[in-house]
Amino acid sequence: MGRLKTIARRTFLIGSAAIVGGAAFGIYQINKDAPNPLVAGDGEATLNPFVLITRDGVTLIAPRAEMGQGVQTTLAALAAEELDVAWEDITVLHGPPAQAYYNSVFLGMAIPGAHYKDTPFKHAMREQVGKVGKLLDLQATGGSTSMKDFYERMRHAGASAREALKLAAAERLGVPASDLRTENSTVIAPDGTTIAYSDLAEALAGITPPDVALRDPATWKYLGKSMPRLDMVGKVTGTAKFATDTRLDGMKFATVRMSPTRAGMDSYDDSAARDMDGVEAIVDLGDGIAVIASNTWLAMQAADAVDITWTPANYPADTEGLRAAIAASLDEDADSMVRDDGDVTSAVEGTEIAAEYYVPWLAHATMEPMSATALYTGDKLEVWSGNQAPTMIRDACAKAVGLTPEQVTLHTTYLGGGFGRRGEMDFSVLAARIAAAMPDTPIRMIWSREEDMRRDFYRPAAIAQFRGVVQDGKAVLVDGKVAAPSVFHSSSLRQTGAVPPGPDRLHVEGAADQPYAIPHFRIAGHLTNIDVPIGFWRSVGASINGFMLDTFIDEMAHAAGTDPLQFRLDLARAEHAPSAGVIEAVGEMAGWTGQTPANIGRGVAFSFSFGTPVAQVVEVEDTGRGISINKCWIAADLGTVLDPSIVEAQMTSGAIYGFSAAMQEEITFADGMVEQGNFYDYDAMRMHTVPEFEVRLLETNPFMGGAGEPGTPPSMPALGNALFDLTGTRARELPLIKTFDLIL
Repeated sequence: MGRLKTIARRTFLIGSAAIVGGAAFGIYQINKDAPNPLVAGDGEATLNPFVLITRDGVTLIAPRAEMGQGVQTTLAALAAEELDVAWEDITVLHGPPAQAYYNSVFLGMAIPGAHYKDTPFKHAMREQVGKVGKLLDLQATGGSTSMKDFYERMRHAGASAREALKLAAAERLGVPASDLRTENSTVIAPDGTTIAYSDLAEALAGITPPDVALRDPATWKYLGKSMPRLDMVGKVTGTAKFATDTRLDGMKFATVRMSPTRAGMDSYDDSAARDMDGVEAIVDLGDGIAVIASNTWLAMQAADAVDITWTPANYPADTEGLRAAIAASLDEDADSMVRDDGDVTSAVEGTEIAAEYYVPWLAHATMEPMSATALYTGDKLEVWSGNQAPTMIRDACAKAVGLTPEQVTLHTTYLGGGFGRRGEMDFSVLAARIAAAMPDTPIRMIWSREEDMRRDFYRPAAIAQFRGVVQDGKAVLVDGKVAAPSVFHSSSLRQTGAVPPGPDRLHVEGAADQPYAIPHFRIAGHLTNIDVPIGFWRSVGASINGFMLDTFIDEMAHAAGTDPLQFRLDLARAEHAPSAGVIEAVGEMAGWTGQTPANIGRGVAFSFSFGTPVAQVVEVEDTGRGISINKCWIAADLGTVLDPSIVEAQMTSGAIYGFSAAMQEEITFADGMVEQGNFYDYDAMRMHTVPEFEVRLLETNPFMGGAGEPGTPPSMPALGNALFDLTGTRARELPLIKTFDLIL
């Protein structure tokens, strides 16, 4: 962690030093292979960190967490495509915490400049800088990076393993390896003799997998097609193992009540809880308590029986005070000016408009509350946790109980929803601390829904002010100011103890980085210094700024008297062809005419995020019983689509996540504490209100884009713009239920 802190403080060096010779980190160090963390048993062979051959078949190691997004299926397909393994023979396991599974994309994202402007040279710079993640053991799932990260790495792993199997078979058969071919998990000789991969496991000892060229995409049989989900059978039969499903002999059960103000605990009285039959122990955690009991329900009942006096919060106590603090930061000097094209202070002729927008605090509300199981034996710790950052969580758990990382074994289970929340270390660390209080006893810790909701790391509220000028039907000036607490700074302080220097680009993403040809275009970032705990939430800054900027673009289109779709298309066409392509495509899909019947409204929105341009059209209807969402059309350009069904699912789920937030979700505060506690007062979109979806995936983007998050940012403004088309009322604040009679 000390090394991570040092690197964080020197982020500004990464771009220059790593590219012009590697003075800071060493080109050799960042390009050499990481150690293979897999240990082969008898009759097994680990050909690389991603492929394990056993007597039973082929196990592929997925280096990223499966939280419903289908990532392990596509990662397996990447390796299987080159390995020639039969799909039905594949077993997938999540990899252990290890340097070999580092994220090679995260750090490259820090290089300045909008991603849509990347040239091949700059893209290569990002790739090289991203390799510094290896030195930091930066193993993490998030940022829609998994496919960009492993598109070549997994394929190379499969290809080299395939050739190693051929070398082993060649030695057994006494024929040149070049005469052999592979198919359906077997090596095939010219005379038709076949050897199953599983029969070559022992023969692979001593063979070094060679580096070979990757196959032409034209020959793909798995990639580019919709493959059966490898996690589906377990999930539909109830046999898939989430953290909450962990069962061990002699297990006890725990829950926690932690400070909802994040300021600590003044005192507590646990006498009533201690008298409850089946309560094993009550643990003082400093800023809260844990109850260990014979079952989870009893632990939760006992936790509720503990009378606790919480230390008052260090931030404004209610929602209004927090909003006022954010608004006040707009009057302070800007902390960033990531985009400042032309001169927004000059006199520009045309029609001027101005607007202010607000989005609220949001929770992650994962379906599975935070949970983890731990077993502490004095000199070892074993943890079962659905998490997004294995190496960091392993190290934090080790530190919490006074062990070294080498003494900790971390099992990453399926995640019952992540959205960024399970990249945090708190729940796993708490499980480790509770287990240390009762050595040699496995403890399964599960949070109540209320604890989960009130101890989240929230998406921050934000306020934006925009001024724009339209002239001859086009946007010629946009001057925007965005105010909010910094997710990046908050997370960096929590994870590393330091804040990297330089502008916070995450704070203004979704606004400053949009591919619009506007001559005078400035986005200023204003950071609000308040201590509400915040964290990464699906699509992060783009989820905030996507709504605010695109809604303003829609207002500009109407002020200009121009069709809203054409208005965006004109702005994008001169700046970024793939972005223009998705806007044009979604209009074609929806049969966009700009005209709708009296009881129908349609809205269009566009956002570029995580390397992927996405345009959406939403149709709403006034049913007489309230307003429903009828249909959503989505066009996205990922450059290369590895599994169409999974990408479509990600686009629709991203939109549903955004609709849920836009329609009804809001976290509010009173007395320094979050008021919401369960789905009855913080609900998501339900099945009966989900619209029909149609998705079109384009592949003109020169570089691969992400899939998990880009569907969220445009969904919110598309819905708001459709409601404006229907009602003539412009909602500049979320959630929309405050303004419209929506069917929930």
